[in-house]
Amino acid sequence: MAGLALLGLVAAGCGGDADDAADAAPVIDPGDGGHYDPDIDPADFVKVIDNPYLPYRRGARWVYEGESDGELEHVEVTVTDGERTVMGVAVTVVRDTVSDADGQLIEDTFDWFAQDRDGNVWYFGELSKEYEDGELVGTEGSWEAGVDGALPGIVMPADPTVGFAYRQEYDEGEAEDMGEVVRVGVRKSVAAGSYEDAVVTRDWNPLEPDVVEEKYYAPRVGLLFETTTAGGEGSTELIEHTGGAR
Repeated sequence: MAGLALLGLVAAGCGGDADDAADAAPVIDPGDGGHYDPDIDPADFVKVIDNPYLPYRRGARWVYEGESDGELEHVEVTVTDGERTVMGVAVTVVRDTVSDADGQLIEDTFDWFAQDRDGNVWYFGELSKEYEDGELVGTEGSWEAGVDGALPGIVMPADPTVGFAYRQEYDEGEAEDMGEVVRVGVRKSVAAGSYEDAVVTRDWNPLEPDVVEEKYYAPRVGLLFETTTAGGEGSTELIEHTGGAR
């Protein structure tokens, strides 16, 4: 499949060295002119997700701890054995739970991912449940590609290159996260260890244009660290990682 070319990824003004890219403002239009219509053919997808920067192998697990707007959080991400079909594509189900400092569940999300033959990892939607005092209070943010005009997006390109901007999801008015690769070849230390050759992305959402995050991904591990750089405060770092089946 055409992969990233479908998204028109080269963002205006993102050329130059890594430092220039890191200082640039978020690119609201990821180069597609607002006409987003990826060609999704189930035959173009593979069963395994082995992109080195987002290796979602079954059984893999990540544990994070951090703080969001002054509140401590504990996050666990697990690649489940579950499978779902979305837009004809067999997607991998990844569970993401967020708990507070007392161990009380805040959010329980099942995300759906698949990798194409080029190595790009696509995001096909999520079922997200929010809790307060142990009670379910809403499913805001849930969406599914192919339903009510929603479309999948790429969450990790096969070949992260500084200046690439891309849609991570698209459900107009509900889920419009975008990303841009701003640095590569970075060394990053977190509680789980020190890692080389990390990729750094800047993530934002035009529905909340004042909020910007940066995320660090290490090869063979995945997400190491994320921090809010504008529109709020908070950061989360990896404290434990277990690889999945090969």
